[in-house]
Amino acid sequence: MTLKYLIIDDEYMAHSIIQEYADLMPNLELVKNCYDALEALDYLNSNEVDLIFLDLNMPKIKGFEFLKTLTNPPKVIVTTAYQEYAIEGYELNVVDYLLKPFSFSRFLTAINKVIEPISATQKTNTVSQKVEGQRVFLRSNKKYIQVDLDTILYLEAAGNYTKVVTTEETISIREKISEVLTNLSTDDFLQVHKSFAVAIKHIKSIEGNRIFIAEHIIPIGKMYKMQVNQLLR
Repeated sequence: MTLKYLIIDDEYMAHSIIQEYADLMPNLELVKNCYDALEALDYLNSNEVDLIFLDLNMPKIKGFEFLKTLTNPPKVIVTTAYQEYAIEGYELNVVDYLLKPFSFSRFLTAINKVIEPISATQKTNTVSQKVEGQRVFLRSNKKYIQVDLDTILYLEAAGNYTKVVTTEETISIREKISEVLTNLSTDDFLQVHKSFAVAIKHIKSIEGNRIFIAEHIIPIGKMYKMQVNQLLR
C-alpha cells in the first residue's frame, strides 16, 4: 500500500527534512509541496491524499484553522515548534504531534500510527479487532523492513535488541522488547516471559509452562503465568 502525502509548511527546510525521512521508506509518495494553507486547499479541491504533514504557525491561515475547514480530512501528522498546541491537535484527531526538531525514529513512530490504524467501529466490548493487512516498519541495521503483522509469530529479547520471528524470516532490531510491544496491539500480542512475547493467533497449544507456535517452543515465566491462564478461560 502506497501512502500519498502532502507537506504544508512555510519553511523550506521543514520540507527537506520530511522528504529526506520519507524517502527512506518504500511506501510513501510525495504528491505536493505546499507553503501555505490556501495552496493546500486549492490542491485538495481536486486531488485526494492519504496523509498530510501540517505545520501550525503559517501565514494567511493557521494550521488548525485550515484543518477545521476540511469536511473529510485525511490522516494528519502535525509538525511544529509549538508544544502548547498539542491538546487542541488531539481534539481534532490528528494522528501524532511531532515537535521540531524531531528525529527519524520519532518520525517513524508517527508513520507506524498511520499504517496500522485500529478501527474503532471494529471494537466490541473490550475486544478490538485489527484491520486486515496491517503493517509496521522495523529498523534492521541501516534499512527499514515492512512487515505484515499477521506473519509475526513471536518476539524474543536479546539484550538491547529484539528478534522478530515471522513465518518467513527472523529480523533483529535495535530496540528493547518493551519498546517494540508499545507499537503492537495488546489484543494480538501477549508477553509470556521477560524475554518473550507471542502472537496469540499463532499459538498451537499450551502445555504446562510451554507454548507451542509452529515448530517453536516458548517458555512461560512464573510472573506471566496468570496472563496466559486468562487465554484459557
